[in-house]
Amino acid sequence: MEFLQLTYYGNTIQNWLTAAGITVAAMIVFYLARTIVVRKLQAFARRTKTEIDDILVAALAKSKSVLLTILAVYIGTLALTLPPLLRSILDTVSVVVLLLQVAIWSNEIITGSLTRYRERKMGEDASSRATVSLISFLSKLVMWTVIILLTLENLGVDITALIAGVGVGGVAIALAAQNILGDLFASLSIMLDQPFVIGDFIVVNEYAGTVEHTGLKTTRVRSLTGEQLVFSNTDLLGSRIRNYKRMSERRITFTFGVVYQTPYEKVKAIPGMVKTIIESEEIARFDRAHFKGFGDSSLDFEVVYYMLDPDYNRYMDTQESINLNILKRFEEEGIEFAYPTRTIFIEGSGNNTELS
Repeated sequence: MEFLQLTYYGNTIQNWLTAAGITVAAMIVFYLARTIVVRKLQAFARRTKTEIDDILVAALAKSKSVLLTILAVYIGTLALTLPPLLRSILDTVSVVVLLLQVAIWSNEIITGSLTRYRERKMGEDASSRATVSLISFLSKLVMWTVIILLTLENLGVDITALIAGVGVGGVAIALAAQNILGDLFASLSIMLDQPFVIGDFIVVNEYAGTVEHTGLKTTRVRSLTGEQLVFSNTDLLGSRIRNYKRMSERRITFTFGVVYQTPYEKVKAIPGMVKTIIESEEIARFDRAHFKGFGDSSLDFEVVYYMLDPDYNRYMDTQESINLNILKRFEEEGIEFAYPTRTIFIEGSGNNTELS
């Protein structure tokens, strides 16, 4: 067919028809991949327990029709013989379009991943929202910076000087705002490492209280006396933090003394009495009870047990119950608690007088 051999713009009509056919075929493949394939992947992702496949499927669903069409047209032009300048322009446009689509996929992956992470952590630490938002912003900023630099490079721009200028400017900004940046990175460290979360009772040096809020720069703690303590995140991570909320058990030690006039047999029986009393408590585990030593005015005993619940109020309730039961048992046994006393012996002419 002579008609197909007619030449327009350096290509025969047959070549133009071939390019059009390739373009249409590429568009059909792209659209089928975005619809049918994505739909099947979504059904598969719903049957799995992992979230990674859900995030990837959501990212693929964000494929833009305009960008896919441009890429399909470019694939079709590969069947044509074009001038070097036009071919260079088409190559550049296709790379830029591909980078833009990759940026859209990456943006969706970052958003989906951090959204799911925030949803998991909101129940444990409500203040994680601000930190997750910061991570999202920084991640997208880095991603779009890389995409823009690659785009400029493909457009023929020398990005070496630009990167050097951005680096110098970044160093200057970092030096000027190093305290703020230090607190921001400390906030990220708190969120990722989680030495504490909202509601934990912590002790920092001589300060103690319940964590109320963890922000990008400061952490706020409500002290036992009612006032709010505000810590810089950097200073907080540089301190030794004791987190009492995460205790699995609480070790309790207490002492008491009985009078020296207590008979030997009863002194010997006291540790067993205390053990029986502590073992009767539901959330207490007895460890030991010993006749510790001889005090100035008492026979001293030391008792150790463990609270199986770290809650402070329950500990105080249990200790009160133990104290009352010891008091009751000692009254029944006729054992007297000691109190500070001093006995003075006065030696006179043939008579000794004792004063207490």
